[in-house]
Amino acid sequence: MRNALALITGSAALLGSCATAPSATTALSDTRWTITRIDGAAPVVPAKATMRFDQDRLGANVGCNGIGGDYRIEGNRLIAGPLMATRMFCEGPVWQQEEAVNALLSAAPELLRSGKTLRLTSGGHILELELI
Repeated sequence: MRNALALITGSAALLGSCATAPSATTALSDTRWTITRIDGAAPVVPAKATMRFDQDRLGANVGCNGIGGDYRIEGNRLIAGPLMATRMFCEGPVWQQEEAVNALLSAAPELLRSGKTLRLTSGGHILELELI
């Protein structure tokens, strides 16, 4: 009887370990966003200012170069990297905004999602997005 009880308890524990809770990353997986604000200012090239989250990769464009890399969520932080970017020549405000987004993504920003809005904050930078 003891062996049967041990077998049932052990089997239940093994079956329970097979079920996995959805990761926080899945909350962003397969979503596309419009960047609405970069450090409080509207994007210089709003038509190109987007960010997308695939299953484990993200991609962003502020108006000049594309930025992308792996990501995961730990607690309320977005951990991205290593990040890669195209290297087209950009200058002026669009370059400054691109540098701000790159710095923010590299600094494990705090993530706050509320319905169709997303806010990333880190390293003195704030990125505000709206779900497309």
